[in-house]
Amino acid sequence: MAHCSAPVNNVRFVIQLSKGLVRDQRARRTLMFYNVLAVLLLIFVGSTLLWTWLRERPLLFLGYWGFCTWLTLLAVLLALYDMAKVRLDAQRSRRQLERDLLDRPENQHPDGRN
Repeated sequence: MAHCSAPVNNVRFVIQLSKGLVRDQRARRTLMFYNVLAVLLLIFVGSTLLWTWLRERPLLFLGYWGFCTWLTLLAVLLALYDMAKVRLDAQRSRRQLERDLLDRPENQHPDGRN
């Protein structure tokens, strides 16, 4: 018996996987590293080894460089998101530290001594 909701489950899985990759700092930075590595490799190969072959096929030329552009934009957007996330986390940490310091009684030493 075939399931009618299989494509929906696949879409949900891809969305959840994407959220996990973007939200986890280590996974996000690993993705950015390999993305930039792939872009550099594609640019090198497209500019040297495939140059004449791509020039003879205009649609493939546009598709190849469009894919390179898409991967480059992905790297830029991930980097911008990472910068914003780092700044937000730093602001939250600073505010929490300020709250902790302000809530402590005046005569109490930071290590708990009086």
